Amino acid sequence: MAALRILIWHGYLLGGTGSNVYTRALARAWSLSGHEVVVLCQEPHPEDYDLGTARVVRPVLTGPLPVFVLDRYADARPQLLPEMSEADRDLFVEENAAAVRAEGPADLLLVNHVLLGAAVGRASGLPYVVKAHGSELEFAIRGDAALAAWAFECLDRAKAVLAGSEHIVSVLEDVVGSTSAPVHVVPPGVDVDDLVPQERAAALAALVAQCRQDPPNPGGADQRRPDEGNAERLQEFLAGPGRTVLYVGKLSEEKGVSLLIEALRTVDARAVIVGFGPARAELEAAADERVLFTGALEHRHLAHLWALADVSVTPSVFPEAFGMVAAEAASCGSLPLVARHSGLAEIAEALEQEYPPELAHLCSFERGSATDLAAKLGALLELSPEQAARASDAARRTVLEHWSWQGIGDRILAVGTQRL
Repeated sequence: MAALRILIWHGYLLGGTGSNVYTRALARAWSLSGHEVVVLCQEPHPEDYDLGTARVVRPVLTGPLPVFVLDRYADARPQLLPEMSEADRDLFVEENAAAVRAEGPADLLLVNHVLLGAAVGRASGLPYVVKAHGSELEFAIRGDAALAAWAFECLDRAKAVLAGSEHIVSVLEDVVGSTSAPVHVVPPGVDVDDLVPQERAAALAALVAQCRQDPPNPGGADQRRPDEGNAERLQEFLAGPGRTVLYVGKLSEEKGVSLLIEALRTVDARAVIVGFGPARAELEAAADERVLFTGALEHRHLAHLWALADVSVTPSVFPEAFGMVAAEAASCGSLPLVARHSGLAEIAEALEQEYPPELAHLCSFERGSATDLAAKLGALLELSPEQAARASDAARRTVLEHWSWQGIGDRILAVGTQRL
């Protein structure tokens, strides 16, 4: 494929949450394939991330930053999208569209989120492809007739729409309606070259070494950075014998972490909880000494932590566009256990096709059930070394077949440049 000029518009940062990781991983994959990639986002420290040769442009904002769930931002003023005034929304769209126009023309303009990505794409005057992530649909647009109508207008002008799963296709139709833009199911990808199984001692040493490189974060003042002292705490916590369960994601009610805390009370295992969010204090209060909270971690840490985890749990009770974290865990050989619903069910179904038949039922548990989670978790942790190795190999094979970033990036380019 000839080298292309690609613009990726993303209204937020490059670390911490799913769409942020998606943006930077796609930028890296495309740039390392020889394409010229420009990422337009609000990341103040792009030098902290491996973007290959991609260049980052930060559009100037003079008004609030529209968000779907309130988080703290160091140098932006977040406001829930449904609560923003029309004037502030229009200002955000025009400031970002102007930044996109300044970087044009391009062979592909990919914009993230139905709102406000599709609105920015339309205002830019360039042909655009929209990536629907799901959070904007469920947390902002659903139930808001005005936003749904705006989203319909913006999607109707798009060259194409990307959905990470069949679940998101159905949500898109339910919340926004069927537009004339073709919708293509293209899941997120996994960096299969960096996220690999590792020998335990080497993985622990590498994890500790990465933690020692973390910048100071006294009192956890910056919730998007790791807690201080993680190197010593993780080394002590993971050094001895015992089985390890891992959760990586947002610490908020809809992510179901409280179910995992409850299930762990009847399971003989220690657990590491990675992430930030409004429910952290409540979750820490409910957990016992066998549970360690680390704050937010980046993939330079997780590449080694996933390799140390016997099981990685995704217990969300709210619909998920896809199960990227589960797929990344599987790439490292950690056995994924996901709540069986929405896009997570599609992860489970793919794993079940590769697992030994007698183990396929251990890929998922009943949504919202701490009892079923505890039962499946206990069964996975009781597998013999030979059974666990077979399941781990099957999980890795599933990722290689379905979700490598190289393959996903090529599929998006085929859609965006009409090579279907």
